[in-house]
Amino acid sequence: MFHAPAVFPRGFRCASRNVGLKPSARDLTLFVSEVEANAAAVFTRNHFPGAPIILGRETIRAGRLRAVVANSKCSNVATGAQGVENARRMGAAAAAEIGTTADRVLVSSTGVIGVQLQIEKVEAGIVGITADLQDDPMVGAEGIMTTDTHPKALSATVGNATITWVAKGSGMIEPNMATMLAYIFTDAAIEAAVLDAMLRRAVDASFNMLSVDTDTSTSDTCAILANGLAGAVDLAEFERVLTAGCVRMTEILARDGEGAQHLLRVTVRQASTQAEAKRIAKAIVNSPLIKTMVHGADPNVGRILMAVGKCTDCTIHPTSTDAWINGFAVVKGGARMVFDEATVRSALAAEVVDLEVALGVGTGYAQAWGCDLTKGYIEENASYYSS
Repeated sequence: MFHAPAVFPRGFRCASRNVGLKPSARDLTLFVSEVEANAAAVFTRNHFPGAPIILGRETIRAGRLRAVVANSKCSNVATGAQGVENARRMGAAAAAEIGTTADRVLVSSTGVIGVQLQIEKVEAGIVGITADLQDDPMVGAEGIMTTDTHPKALSATVGNATITWVAKGSGMIEPNMATMLAYIFTDAAIEAAVLDAMLRRAVDASFNMLSVDTDTSTSDTCAILANGLAGAVDLAEFERVLTAGCVRMTEILARDGEGAQHLLRVTVRQASTQAEAKRIAKAIVNSPLIKTMVHGADPNVGRILMAVGKCTDCTIHPTSTDAWINGFAVVKGGARMVFDEATVRSALAAEVVDLEVALGVGTGYAQAWGCDLTKGYIEENASYYSS
């Protein structure tokens, strides 16, 4: 389904460069459509949103964008009125560079919280960046990386159209209405209101079921731009591929969680409702004891039962609860089964670990994605502000 390597849809290009926010790595990215695009976005619901979120909620109301400009190293969060003014200046500088108005530019920032953005460096760095515009989405992905170990981009085809996903995120991840920074570009012709509804459904089934550390970022943004250059598409098929790509990017982000060595995929089925399935799947993927069990390849199935059972507001009948680790049955009717521990331990050592729980009380289904908890996560975050 997905292209290798990722490519942009018609009319989209990007550029990234170092403007001095980081010592040498790329720290500013510009994504541009050659024509105005219909657009939609969802943002963090954290009560301390960054200045770009405050501005972005205003910008996206028109449902039209020409560009996205994003910087890394500084998140422009907890920076007051000056931070909002700096975000506006950043959008205005990008607009001037590409020949549009600031209300057609979505602004994002990611990095350290509580530090004013060095806006003069950003403004100076944007000048001339259009000369660097190119067709490789990975170039744009590099400029938005913080603790990511690699840039992240995907693309797929729907009829005559292309969809491309570009994202970043490694820590402070349990999205609530959006994901870290994720931008989706397509040349399909789709109205903004339709895009908004599709995006929210896709995010709900993917990014909103992702958790590295249970922490909802102050900067989460997920936006989609559709410039229409490929014409109309089958909307049902477009949404299917859109959702599949969001799920795939969710897995990529989870695997690149700070210090992560394993992708953890949790499936809950036969729950009383879909809402309860989601609640239980998140409880499992967020459990530090589950995360360390996976990291240590320790088949301690009591931790699975603990994580399910602590969801006291859900319908759970122990005698109908079964569980599997990478396809090996380990719990039947709420009791630990007799299994070959060496075999299951070996299964847990795989890079991708699937935990499945069947509750036997309904038809509710959900999946959640996360990663193991390692010393690397602690080391990364113990000095993040000062690094």
